[in-house]
Amino acid sequence: MSDVNRKWLYLIVLSIIWGTSYILIKKGLEGFSAIQLGAVRIVLASFFLFLIGFRTLRSISRKHWKWIALSGLVGSLFPIFLYAFAQTEIDSGIASILNSLVPLFTILVGAMAFNISFTKRQLLGVSVGLVGASMLIFLGADLNPNQNYWYASLVVLATVCYAFNANIIKDKLQEVSPLAIAVGNFACILPAGIVMLIFSGAFSQDVIKGPDFLSSLGYLVILCIMGTCVAKVMFNKLIQISSPVFSVSVTYLIPIIGIFWGSIDGETFSILQFMAAMVILLGVYLVNSQRASRLRKSSLSGS
Repeated sequence: MSDVNRKWLYLIVLSIIWGTSYILIKKGLEGFSAIQLGAVRIVLASFFLFLIGFRTLRSISRKHWKWIALSGLVGSLFPIFLYAFAQTEIDSGIASILNSLVPLFTILVGAMAFNISFTKRQLLGVSVGLVGASMLIFLGADLNPNQNYWYASLVVLATVCYAFNANIIKDKLQEVSPLAIAVGNFACILPAGIVMLIFSGAFSQDVIKGPDFLSSLGYLVILCIMGTCVAKVMFNKLIQISSPVFSVSVTYLIPIIGIFWGSIDGETFSILQFMAAMVILLGVYLVNSQRASRLRKSSLSGS
């Protein structure tokens, strides 16, 4: 299979996996607190990744370890807890839509921290996307007055973290295998996860005897295997065979899956929120269409 076909296959599979992750986080929070959920998720994901790829750690050179560690922090540790805390107050469907901001921040982070140029159209796309995100948050606060929509800012912060991670992998870790990056990420953040697991009381008698403990743990196992281990490796590979902006375009499809699961679980979603989501995706389209146009011109000039 060519890289062109492979990157589109990865994009579709990742959208399904990650689009389902938000409802799994929501269900996991029924039996665990946000800190407990994050700690359990880190430890479980580390266990599964070490089973399949512990030997790949030896392939990581000394010069890459600082970037592996930074990638682990901004691409895994921080977002895991930010999403967990955010979804204690906002719906899973809304979290999946706000995740669409990742390509927009990828452009900004690339320009500010990695000297990647951007066009006026891409800047317009970023501006449009941020307007749509603001609309979505304010509309959600009106529709769900019992929810604290300030927590939506945690999702926005997590998307900034993902944007940094995409640029780090593309710019600094191109020579490292996708599996080694994922295993290295969790090797770096596992100590923090273990400490939080111990002090959070995730497996105390009160938690274990709770009515939702087993079901929540089951959801977290699925989330760790698919949403963290499998998806992490696929995403790292996708970045290496495409571009940071194309790779985070998975956020086009994630909201569709996320809203689908949220609706099944009884979450409400208004027409105005749908329009706000379309504004965000319009911004993402403007950002990506310019990049796609430039890539096509480059391809034609080289043939």
